[in-house]
Amino acid sequence: MELHVGCPMWNYAPWQGRYLPGSLSPRERLRAYATWCNAVEGNTTFYAIPALDTVTSWAEQTTADFRFVLKLPKAITHERRLADVADPLRAFLAAIEPLGPRAHALWIQLPPSFSPADLGALAGFLRRLPPGHRYCVEVRHRAFFEDPRWEQQLERVLGEASAEWVTFDTTVLFGSAPVTAAEREALTNKPRLPRRSRALTSHPVVRYLGRDDPARTVAGWQPWLDTVAGWLREGRSPTVFIHTPDNVDALKLARRFHDDVRARVPEVEPLPEPVPAGPPTLF
Repeated sequence: MELHVGCPMWNYAPWQGRYLPGSLSPRERLRAYATWCNAVEGNTTFYAIPALDTVTSWAEQTTADFRFVLKLPKAITHERRLADVADPLRAFLAAIEPLGPRAHALWIQLPPSFSPADLGALAGFLRRLPPGHRYCVEVRHRAFFEDPRWEQQLERVLGEASAEWVTFDTTVLFGSAPVTAAEREALTNKPRLPRRSRALTSHPVVRYLGRDDPARTVAGWQPWLDTVAGWLREGRSPTVFIHTPDNVDALKLARRFHDDVRARVPEVEPLPEPVPAGPPTLF
C-alpha cells in the first residue's frame, strides 16, 4: 500500500543547503528530491515542451514507481482551449515518452474562464486522447462547485473518460488574513474554491495549499488525513501535493503529511531516508 506525496517543484533555491545538498548540479537535484518525496507536480511542462534529453534525465534520476503528474502545455489548455491541438499534443506525448510509468497522470488544468458552456469541448478532447495514459482534470470556474447540475455534468464527462477531478484545496489560505508577503501574493493569484474530497477513480489527486506557518498548514490539512486514509483502505492509490505560499518548508511538510496518514494506516510503505543536506552527500 503506497501513498505518494510531493511538492509543486523539485528544484527550488531555498531548499539547497536547507533540506537538499547545496552543491548539486541541476541534473542531480531531482535524484535528491526523490529521497524526500515520491511524486512531483510537472508545472514546467505548462510553459514549454521539454527536450527529450531533459526528460531522459528525469527518468534516470527516479525509480519506476516515482510519480510525475505532468501539466499539459498552455498552448493546448489555455490558448487553443482544447481545440485543434493534435500537433502540440503529439509533440508533448513524444517528449515525455522516456518517463514510461513515471508519467503517472497527464494533468489538464483549465483556465477560470472554462465554464459549463465548454463541457462539450472537454468531452470531445477527452474522447480523442490516446489510450495508455491516465488523465486528470482541474477546473476553476465556480459553477462546477456551486451548482450541483454542473458538478454532476462534469463528473459524467470525466467518468466517461475514466479521468479524475483534481482537487485544489485553498480553503486554509483564504480562511484568515495573510501574514506574509507570499501569502498576500497567493491570495491574488490562487482560486478561492470550496474543498472537494470526492474521488472519481482509483487514483485521486489532491493539491493542498497551506500557509507559511507550518503549524497552520498542519492544522489545515487535518480533514484530509481521514479522507486519504479512507481512500487507501478502499484500495485507491492517492497522490497528494503539499504547497505553501513561499514553499520554503513544503518538502518537510510533504513528508509530515505522509507520516500523519501512516499513523492512521500503518500498512502504508514508508518513504526512503532523505539525503542529508550537508556533507557527506550521497553523490
